[in-house]
Amino acid sequence: MTMPGSRGEHDLQERYGNRKRADGFYKNQMLNYLNPQMRTFIARQEMFFLSTADGHGECDVSFRAGEAGFVHALDEKILVYPEYRGNGVTASLGNITENPHAALLFVDFVRDKIGLHVNGAARILSNDELLASPDFSAALRPDITETSGRRPERWVLVTVEEAYIHCSKHIPRMEKVAEEARQWGTDDVRAKGGDYFQAKSAPRR
Repeated sequence: MTMPGSRGEHDLQERYGNRKRADGFYKNQMLNYLNPQMRTFIARQEMFFLSTADGHGECDVSFRAGEAGFVHALDEKILVYPEYRGNGVTASLGNITENPHAALLFVDFVRDKIGLHVNGAARILSNDELLASPDFSAALRPDITETSGRRPERWVLVTVEEAYIHCSKHIPRMEKVAEEARQWGTDDVRAKGGDYFQAKSAPRR
């Protein structure tokens, strides 16, 4: 049986004397699919962190958010999430076109203070492609194509290869507070944070 993980992590497990502990984690905490508990957890999340890399291995990490349940676990191996209008750079999607490996980290800071890693192979779908597939559209909520009046520009489908816990040990507990209505896909400068880091006027080097 091929062990999960990379050659590099296995080498370091041997070097640092962690192999037995790591093997226990692989055996007891890592799955190659989403079990019912994981799917229920994903269904109530409002955000996740997305990691991708281009064909040369140059990495990028990004943030995705939506209303609770905006990420849809269609079954134990497939999940999809919407891509709304952004800054136009499409860094994550561009990476996916070169290198399909993607990692999603869901963290519940408010209720259960726990995290879930989901690693897999990603591909981009248009709205029409998603809705044209009976396998996908039948499993989605009726309001799938619209959130607060904003329609996703496209979707990302992830075929799950690894799913495992991120322990609660150092996750801070946060409190969700009421805020003004979020504007999905807006181009409003103030709503997007403006030039918060003053990069526009900073020298180019």
